[in-house]
Amino acid sequence: MSGPRRPTDPPGLERYYVLTGGRSGPGGSASTLDVATLIISRAAAEPGLQHEHEEILRRCRDPLSVAELGAHLGLPFNILAVLLADLLDAGRVEARDPIPASGAGRGPDLALLEEVLSGLQRL
Repeated sequence: MSGPRRPTDPPGLERYYVLTGGRSGPGGSASTLDVATLIISRAAAEPGLQHEHEEILRRCRDPLSVAELGAHLGLPFNILAVLLADLLDAGRVEARDPIPASGAGRGPDLALLEEVLSGLQRL
């Protein structure tokens, strides 16, 4: 028989079950989230919000990727995605796809690089 859980023990499945209300994955618009999706707060935390929801809103005042957010909060992707789904459905956060690389696989956009170079030379 194991003893009581110590604060230094890694979080268990019970904690995740409580955090997500028993849900194992996000639904709706949050089902398309991936680790590179940027999350931006659209509202401030209000009294009565779950601690993790408050932390997400606080940390995402500036855009933060789902991967970075998960690392800061110490939560696995699926658990974080469920929490983000709650906030997305409530309109408290916005999810943005990362800016795709132009011409993926072909290297940088030469026109953009020339404009940057020209701007640097004018300095």
